[in-house]
Order: sequence, then C-alpha cells, then structure tokens
Amino acid sequence: MTSLAVLPDVGELHHESHAGLLDDEEIPDDPTDFGLDAIIVPTASMTDALRHVIQVGREIDCPVVALCSRDASAVQAWRIAQHEAAALMAVDVDHTFAGKLPSFATDRQLRNSGFAGASDLSLKRNLGLALARGSGWRRVLFLDDDIHIDEPEQLHRVAGLVDRYRAVGLANHGFADNSVVCHAYRAVGGAQDSFIGGGAMIVDAARTGSFFPNIYNEDWFFLLGDGVPFTAARSGAMRQRTYNPFANPARAAAEELGDTLAEGLFWLLDTGEHIDVASSASWGDALFRRRMFIDLIIGMTGPADDRMRRSLLAGRGRSAEITHGFCRDFVEIWQADLQKWRDYLAWVPISSGPKKFLYETGMSYHVLFSEAFTAR
Repeated sequence: MTSLAVLPDVGELHHESHAGLLDDEEIPDDPTDFGLDAIIVPTASMTDALRHVIQVGREIDCPVVALCSRDASAVQAWRIAQHEAAALMAVDVDHTFAGKLPSFATDRQLRNSGFAGASDLSLKRNLGLALARGSGWRRVLFLDDDIHIDEPEQLHRVAGLVDRYRAVGLANHGFADNSVVCHAYRAVGGAQDSFIGGGAMIVDAARTGSFFPNIYNEDWFFLLGDGVPFTAARSGAMRQRTYNPFANPARAAAEELGDTLAEGLFWLLDTGEHIDVASSASWGDALFRRRMFIDLIIGMTGPADDRMRRSLLAGRGRSAEITHGFCRDFVEIWQADLQKWRDYLAWVPISSGPKKFLYETGMSYHVLFSEAFTAR
C-alpha cells in the first residue's frame, strides 16, 4: 500500500473539508420561545426504526411526521406512536404524491441519460418542506431514522439559530457520513472531514426557497439553492448509525454523479468563486481532478481491501460516463427548477395546521394521526 507521504499534494485534486463554508455555533444557553415546530422523518425501513425518533419527539413535546414508503408503513408507525403516547402524523407516500409537487427538468435529464436512481428520499423531503410551509411551521428538523439523539432537550435551543441561518446541521459525533469515495480516502489514511447533511438538519421552512433534487448530495444542492454564500451553521450533536459503505459496489456507482457535481460546486466556493462561473471548461477540470483522485485511492489499496477496491472501480467506471457538458447542463436546468419550485411555494396555501393543508391540497389520503397528535 502506497503512503500518502510520497504522493503529490492531494489538495490539488480533492478538498478534504468544506468546514470553512459553515459557522460553528455553540448551543444557545437560554431556552427560546420559538423552538422546533416538527420533526420530519423520511423512512423506508421497517418502521420500528422510528421508535427512537418518536421517543425524542415525545420527550421534547414536538410532533413527528413520518413519511413512509417501501418497507415502512403509516400503520406500523402509528402503532408505535400509540404505544409511546407520542404525537405522530404518518403518511404512506406513493407515486401519487409526486403528482402533487412540481415535476422537475433535472429528473427528466437524469432519466433520459440513464443516471436516474430509485430513491424517493428527495420526494419525501420536498413533501416535508411543502407540508411545513403549508402548516405554518417555521423550524423543522429533518431527521433520518438511522440517527440517534443523545440529548433531545438541546433541539429546541438549536432550532432558535435558524432565525440567523437558513439551515443548521447537527454535528455528527458518530460514524462518518460520507460518500463511498471519501470513506475510501479516509480508510487509506486521508484526513477526510464530513459536512452537515439532510439526515439531521433544522430548516427554516418559511424562508427557504430551495428544494432537494433527486440526486446524491441533494442536501448540498438544497443549501446552494437559496444563493451563495449560503448561510448555514453546525451546532448541537447527533450520532450516525454505523454501516458498511463498501458492502455493495452499486452504491459507489449511484453516488458518483451527485458527488462529482456537489464537490465541483463546493470546490468553487472553497476557492472564493461563485457557482455561476461553472463552465464546460471548469467542469472538465473537475472531472479530471475527480478521476485522478479515485485512481490515486485505487492505487493505494492492498489485497485486504478487495471490497473497497471494487466499489472504487464501480465509481470510476460511472465517472467515465459523465461529460463536462452534462454537468454544465444539469446545473443550468437545476437553477430553472429552483424557479419552478419557488413559483409552487408562492401558490402553497398557508393553513392553520397540517390536517387543513392536506385537505386543501388533495393529499389527505393515506394519512394517520396518533391520539396525542389529534389532542394537540
């Protein structure tokens, strides 16, 4: 295995951290009168994974919205909430919900080019944004069901920070949440940092005009969507559950386009540029750096790193299919989608609560409310 010490400066190919784009904030000492309005959990797992989130919501007297699909169901989530005497709204999110939200040109571009994924995470997060806005909620915590909160009481105080920031991510004190390529870089000795993510992020739903595109690193695009320099902070704490990033090489292939695009845009921000300068030439440079970076990591793997190497080769193979023109076009189309989303938000009716909003928008089917939610 090659040592990093004898290689060229990795910083010429890859930025190990984007922390300079964030403000690190201490948890406010004083309790705020305006804490979290809701916790929104997109889930596709067996719904018992929701139990911790539901318990967190009950402990801090905050309703939980479970957006369920695949192996998760609203009925199972409702049963957990009833057992925990917690306030929960559970929604079975099927394909009909996509028709209630804007259709995006980026989705069509990804489908037509063979880069579309099967995940419905972005759909559920966008549904959560619309629901929060239409319900009159301002401060909502997007929380994945594989995140653990050790000190729930901090959440209301951290939520107060969105009066100054469009988004506040909880600091990850658990397993690092990175792409497969970045996990591999850390595994060979690289000093890889992790950024805030949509898996534990408090958002000002009333002010944001951004959305989550259906691509890996959708949360980075969400942050960029409200304009740059974006105002985001890191505060509080959470723990990401451990997983094996190299278990299936298909994971690296599925992430490659989104990782290339997001890292390319954040590279510009790190160097003081604006994302509007991302031309075909700059995307050609970004693709060259990316492929050299992956090749460098592959060259550092040894016989014991077979699974990691296969994942890297899958990512490298997918990278060969990405062109600089595609990257340029995606960013331009995404910016047009942002305007379409903002036009939709201008239409969204602001209601007295989620039940009325769902009824007014024709989304009240497949929704269950726990007794504690109804009693609020």
